[in-house]
Amino acid sequence: MSAVQELLAAGRPTEALAAAQAEVRQRPQDARLRTMLFQLLAVTGQWARAAAQLEVCGELDAGTLAMVNTYREALKCELVREAVFDGKTTPMVMGEPAEWVASLVQALKVEADGDAGGARALRAQALEQAPATAGTLDGQAFDWLCDGDSRLGPVLEAVINGRYCWVPFSALAKIHVEPPTDLRDLVWAPAHLEFPNGGASVALIPTRYPRSHAFDDERVWMSRRTEWQPLPGAGNDQYAGVGQRVLMTEGGETGLLDTRLIELRAG
Repeated sequence: MSAVQELLAAGRPTEALAAAQAEVRQRPQDARLRTMLFQLLAVTGQWARAAAQLEVCGELDAGTLAMVNTYREALKCELVREAVFDGKTTPMVMGEPAEWVASLVQALKVEADGDAGGARALRAQALEQAPATAGTLDGQAFDWLCDGDSRLGPVLEAVINGRYCWVPFSALAKIHVEPPTDLRDLVWAPAHLEFPNGGASVALIPTRYPRSHAFDDERVWMSRRTEWQPLPGAGNDQYAGVGQRVLMTEGGETGLLDTRLIELRAG
């Protein structure tokens, strides 16, 4: 096991990044080392630097171009995502337009403008109006499914065709999540989405909640932990997450990295 791998196993990505940078300085033409550096920069939320290393990977090894093309868009989408949660822009919403989704988006802008109470009311209204979507999560039946983060509720974040999207669970038929195999999967989980009309799409689901890399616990950066923080003005009934995404049903909660198949039925 290399020094970088040992540090990652110990949950110390900042030190692993320093070790990876030292290795790249010694072997700058090694695309494998550059790939590791890109992934570590993504884990630590250094999107621009990660993008630069990704491009170098493509220049050094044509065999990495599929990865480069996929994650180039994912990195761009992280900037859009941060702007969405800062209330500065709106996500692309898939499925039929719904007032409750618009209310969730509007709540982010209202909160950014300093009206925490208004944002809380909009979220409460949205969560009341949103349809409950029944189905199964890895074979366990549920009557409703939602994200543990109150800013999202029954909405899935995903990068689809290079765009940052919100997809209501009611607009989905199946979500297949691939098991994690690479460090980058702790930032974006590869998935396959199926829609009620028979359509399908590959996707990347952000594994972590927005700005998890800014939290003071590196286990959160590596999706090994989830913390819940009360939203401003929301009392004890609305929370924002940091760390690994958590899906909730009436039967309990499951981390995204432990989820393999969600089957949904609308209505």
